[in-house]
Amino acid sequence: MEDAAGVQGSSPEASPRLIAMRILCLNPPFLPRFSRASRSPSVARSGTIYYPIWLCFATGNLEKAGHRVALMDMPARGMTWEVLEKHIADFAPEMVVMSTSTPSIANDCKVAAAIARLLPVKPIVAAGTHVTARPQDAFVPGSGFTIVMRGEYDETVVDLADALEKGRDLSMVAGISYPSDGKLVSTPARPLIEDLDSLPMLGKVIHDHLHVDDYFFAAARYPMIMMITGRGCPNQCIFCVYPQTMHGRRYRLRSPESVAQEFAYIRENLPQIKEIVIEDDTFTADLPRAHEISRLLIATHNRIPWTINVRATLDLETMRLMRRAGCRTLVVGFESGDEGVLKAMHKNITLGDQKQFARDAKLAGLLVHGCFMAGNPGETRQTLQRTLEQALKLDTDTAQFFPLMVYPGTEVFEWASRNGYLRSTVWREWVDEEGKHRCMIDTPELSGVDLEEFCDYARGRYYKRISYIAGRLWLALRRPAEIPRLWKAFWIFLPKLRNSFWEQP
Repeated sequence: MEDAAGVQGSSPEASPRLIAMRILCLNPPFLPRFSRASRSPSVARSGTIYYPIWLCFATGNLEKAGHRVALMDMPARGMTWEVLEKHIADFAPEMVVMSTSTPSIANDCKVAAAIARLLPVKPIVAAGTHVTARPQDAFVPGSGFTIVMRGEYDETVVDLADALEKGRDLSMVAGISYPSDGKLVSTPARPLIEDLDSLPMLGKVIHDHLHVDDYFFAAARYPMIMMITGRGCPNQCIFCVYPQTMHGRRYRLRSPESVAQEFAYIRENLPQIKEIVIEDDTFTADLPRAHEISRLLIATHNRIPWTINVRATLDLETMRLMRRAGCRTLVVGFESGDEGVLKAMHKNITLGDQKQFARDAKLAGLLVHGCFMAGNPGETRQTLQRTLEQALKLDTDTAQFFPLMVYPGTEVFEWASRNGYLRSTVWREWVDEEGKHRCMIDTPELSGVDLEEFCDYARGRYYKRISYIAGRLWLALRRPAEIPRLWKAFWIFLPKLRNSFWEQP
């Protein structure tokens, strides 16, 4: 159901309710194509923009509870403030739930204030990793936020809506923070959700509310859709923000049957989808379950390709089974080409693991998107050069080189703060005017500018190789279905590859 503002409203299947609130779930305006839900929020050089995943789950859970909900993703749609203003006038929400991020938090506070002027005395609620770690940042002078939801907020938002409509004391709602009598009140943390099968199907919320053509993942066929089959990650990497702020370091799982059902739903209801990107932090953290999901997809004749996040310790047998089930691409965090840096970031993999993984993926017929970082503890110009050399040897289908971003709530943020490496805590400075990342640490060995320049240099070295370009042409000949993705990525990404004056040691 689409309203006059061009925003899809609640599913007609929402359960009846004696008192239902009108709730706006909003990914607010900031910069065009700004991806708040990414692990590192920005306007990506590759053109990648994530679905507002956690806002989608909140939308579906509110609908399940019987509320009337509208979901707006303004950066993805390119919507203006005038569109939002008209929608608020037409929909007259009684509560607004807003996604926030570290680089956009000051902007988000201003948007909340502008909405508050349109909706006096209505609750305007902030959610996301940044306000989970620093709820006080939502209540700076001039902000319009009245409440913060910390951590996973699928159940919190329903409990909060229930408390507001029934006039219950907010202190009884777990997992929120709010100002009271000049002080910040934080209620006890809400326990993590154990029964993930009870949550709404992300694919259905996307089908009912969003436009799949608005979203892009550079390593996947277009158009793609995202899916979550589990939350949390058992690994101990010091930089990864979602396990440390929202979902925890224990991998909680949906049943394999539930995952297969969502694949079937997407196939039947979103036939234009060319690929499913499973955005679990580490899909193969539970290998028996990964095998069971693969066998179920084989048994149900799945024909939709899928991409997953894995570790570089994944075995060839599992790769081959997943390939038979439709897996197309493995996204893997190689991170560094130096053993000491890998140990310092608690990655718990070796360079030998990386090489074996790349060989096995090729044997299994799987593409690999390799992720490399610059700036973790112990990084020097020499270790960065080793990372580039390792990336060139691994020669994956695609690769990203990323300067370290130290987000509040992570161990690496505490490391940078403790050692005086943080350049600024003016959060807007963490992206430039266009929304591209700025690395906000300066260590004795390397400045943030050094790290950014290295990433530019490494990206250019990687993608401008004649051998790499020839390999992509050969891939297009062998797999014609890859041509649209390669062509789209070429026109988005190639103009952004620029020469760097980063000097090799």
